[in-house]
Amino acid sequence: MMTKFGFVIPAIVLLAACGSSNSGGGASSSQIKIVGSSTVYPFTTAVAEGFQRDNPGTSVIVESTGTGAGMKLFCAAVGGTSPDMTNASRPIKKSEYEACVKNGAKSVIEVPIGIDGLTFIQNKDAAPLSLTVKDIYMALAANPFGKPNTAKTWHDVNPALPTQKIHVMGPPPTSGTRDSLAELILAKGCETDPAMKALKTSDEKKQKDICTKIREDGAYVEAGENDNLLVQKVAVDKDTLGVLGFSYLDENADKVKAVSLGGVSPSEETIANLSYPGSRKLYIYFKGEHLAVKPKIKDFVAAYAKMWGKNGLLEKRGLVPFAGADATAATAQAAALTPLDGSTVK
Repeated sequence: MMTKFGFVIPAIVLLAACGSSNSGGGASSSQIKIVGSSTVYPFTTAVAEGFQRDNPGTSVIVESTGTGAGMKLFCAAVGGTSPDMTNASRPIKKSEYEACVKNGAKSVIEVPIGIDGLTFIQNKDAAPLSLTVKDIYMALAANPFGKPNTAKTWHDVNPALPTQKIHVMGPPPTSGTRDSLAELILAKGCETDPAMKALKTSDEKKQKDICTKIREDGAYVEAGENDNLLVQKVAVDKDTLGVLGFSYLDENADKVKAVSLGGVSPSEETIANLSYPGSRKLYIYFKGEHLAVKPKIKDFVAAYAKMWGKNGLLEKRGLVPFAGADATAATAQAAALTPLDGSTVK
C-alpha cells in the first residue's frame, strides 16, 4: 500500500509483534523503518518497492513526517522501534546531531542522493508570474528590512508586478522545505540590502529574525506535509501560489506551472547546474549503531545508489541526478558509509 503519508508493507504488524532491542536496530533485524522529508519520500518509497521485491522477507516502512519531525524521531533513541533512517531536504543541524549523540546515536551517516529545486507553482491558467528572491522576501517576511509587512498585493512589493493578492501556501516549520525557503529565498532576498547583510556579522540572531520570520496574517498559509493536496488547491485557484519540491511540479505539469525566479525557470538542467536560485541537495541519514545489527540497511543504500544516476528510476520520478565530482562523492559515500565528523556539522 502506498500513500503520500506512508508506504506500508503487508508485514506492518511486525512493528508491534517483534521484540525490541536497545543494542541498536528497530523492532526486527529484517525491518527497515524510515521517517522524514515529504520531498524525499517519493524517492525512498520507489527504492523501497524495488528493494522488497528483490529481498523477500525484508520489510520497509516509510513515513512522511517532514524533515524536522523526522530528525527529532531519528535522534530520540537507539534501538527499540526507533527509526533506522530519516530522509532530509536539508543537511542535519548541529542541534539535531548533538541530540543524536546525547541519545546514543553517536555514529550518524549522511548520504547525499541528488538535487531538488524549491519551486513556486501557480495555476496552469493564471497569467505567468516572474518573481525575484527580493519580491518573495518582501511579500512573505513578517518584518521586511525591519519594518512591519503591510503589503496586500504583489504590486505593493514591486510596481512591475500585478495587483494580485499575496496568497502563498507552503510548508510548516517542521519541514525541510520550510528551512530551504528561509535559507535559499528569504535570506537571499533580505541580504539584497547591504545593511541586512552587515547585520549578520554584528547581530546574527536579530538578522535571522528579520530575514526569515514569515508573516502570520494569512498571506502565507501552512499547508502541512501533503504536497499533493497543495497541488490540488493551487490547481483550482488562480490567485494562490504554492511552495514545494521540483518533483511535484514535474509530475503535475498538466495541473500547475512554475513561477520563474530571477528570470530562471526550474528544470532538470537549471537545477543540476545550480543556476536556478532554489536548487538544493537532498539527503538520507542512517545510524551506524543500527547498521551494525541490520546488514540489509547497507544493501538498501546500495539499491538507492543504483537508482539515483542519470536515466535511473529516480530521475524518472523527478530527482535531479548529481554530475561530476558530486556524483563521484555520493557513490563513494554510499559504499563507504563514513560517519559524520561532528565538528563539521553546522
